[in-house]
Amino acid sequence: MTGNARALRDLARWADAWEATDQAPRFRAALLEGPPGVGKTTAALALAADRGWTLVEMNASDARNQSAIDAVAGRASLSGTLGSSGVYRDRRSGGRSLILLDEADCLTGKAVAAPLRPRKVVGWREFLRGRYGTTAALSESWGLGETGGPAAYAAWEDVKATTPRGALAAVPAVQRDVQDWRTGERTSDRSDRGGLGAIARLVKETRQPLLLTVNDPDPLTRYSPVFRSGVARIRFELLTSGDVRTLLRRAIVDLHLNVTAPTLDRLIERSQGDLRAAFNDLEAVAALPANTDAGMLFGGRDHASDFGELTTEILANPRVYRTVEIRERLDATPDDLFPWIEESVMRTYADPARRERAITHLARAEHMLARARRQRVYSLWSYATETMTGGVSLSLAPSRPASGSAPFPEFLSAMGRTRFVRATRLHLLGKTGPYLHISRRKSVEYALPFFEAMFDRATLGSGKTSSQVVRAIVREMRLDEEEVALLLGTEPASPRVQGLLPPAAKDPEAPHAVEVPEAERSAPATEEKAKSRRRVQRQLGDS
Repeated sequence: MTGNARALRDLARWADAWEATDQAPRFRAALLEGPPGVGKTTAALALAADRGWTLVEMNASDARNQSAIDAVAGRASLSGTLGSSGVYRDRRSGGRSLILLDEADCLTGKAVAAPLRPRKVVGWREFLRGRYGTTAALSESWGLGETGGPAAYAAWEDVKATTPRGALAAVPAVQRDVQDWRTGERTSDRSDRGGLGAIARLVKETRQPLLLTVNDPDPLTRYSPVFRSGVARIRFELLTSGDVRTLLRRAIVDLHLNVTAPTLDRLIERSQGDLRAAFNDLEAVAALPANTDAGMLFGGRDHASDFGELTTEILANPRVYRTVEIRERLDATPDDLFPWIEESVMRTYADPARRERAITHLARAEHMLARARRQRVYSLWSYATETMTGGVSLSLAPSRPASGSAPFPEFLSAMGRTRFVRATRLHLLGKTGPYLHISRRKSVEYALPFFEAMFDRATLGSGKTSSQVVRAIVREMRLDEEEVALLLGTEPASPRVQGLLPPAAKDPEAPHAVEVPEAERSAPATEEKAKSRRRVQRQLGDS
């Protein structure tokens, strides 16, 4: 590989630690950090090929919830592997499985995942009709109508609505159809519920080398300290122009492409160290006629610096900025540009009068943006864009030139840092509201503060009874470790959180077993509870 020599050396040393002993080394997992297109996934694939390790990969297109990770990566982390010849090799004989979780920072948590929609349930008879078409084909497949056997179906009304029983259920063709019908009714969970918790446990317990690739490590390091100090953190940087040029030239020669020197320079400049982007552009250029000036076809890629430079120019040069100009210079919506201008005005100008004039124009622009979002009248974007740029620029005149580029808005940074926390809180509100029969607004005002105080009291040793009540709440509401950690204001891996979770909480899809005292299992007590419940129902009906 070309570029990131230091990161490749660190990755090789981490792999050497795995091969030095048949036991797990200090860092069982490595976190490959860096922007996209710098070779993180390629380095992982090359490592598996060089060391002869079997690759077990889960990328962003796979379902990466707790059950999926435990089923794929979890099993691979605790077992041996098959070599290239198909012969089983255990860890002591050098057999390793490299588990690669690509783009692990894209795990958003179950709270922001789309709700599961069960597939349309198809009846047994309708399933058979769709599979065979005619009763004759069905009867032939099942072996009906033969001498001494069940009679063939004359019409679809003769087919029972339920699956066959008795001797017919033992026919292999019938068993296959029943299995396919039942499997088709199940929903496939494509969310990433419990994924971060499963990965955190995998990092601590894996017996096979584990690699995580991320563009931004913050979602993982904020979740659990195991991602901060329990993994080997290896940083990949953007490639230099020389590295990109070397790799592009190699591809041009190997593939016999006709690319001019000016076009190659434009490809390198436009990539800004992103090798994947450079190869994508090269592929597009290679399909053009030989005499085409490919450099004229390239636009510019959007980066955060574009927002900062444009914001600085708007605040420093008082003039009217037309919507067409802003759209050509920044391929983004007015909502994306708004926080840059808003925070820069408050940071750059101390004069209250100028601030007031600028904020007044921003308020008008925000009013138009809100109306555009609510009523889907996106023609208001042009008015909002000119108001937030030209209006603010002229209201600040005469303004002093701003030095440097506008900083990244703190509001957007805070929203990114708290994304997982907000998602967990939203999911928790979805549980407390229906459980207490109150609205989400009342859950925010009353339920969450009450639960936070109760959970904090239970974990601080304020009595055995309060701890039992809190554990019962966790069990009945099926709270997971992220939600319990949110109520306690700590991290999911902390002992305070783990002490409140029942053993069944390790599998959020499994039903929780509630222990019933012997006295409540007796028949008289059960009958008395049923009578009391009916009395309450009658009273509610009369009121």
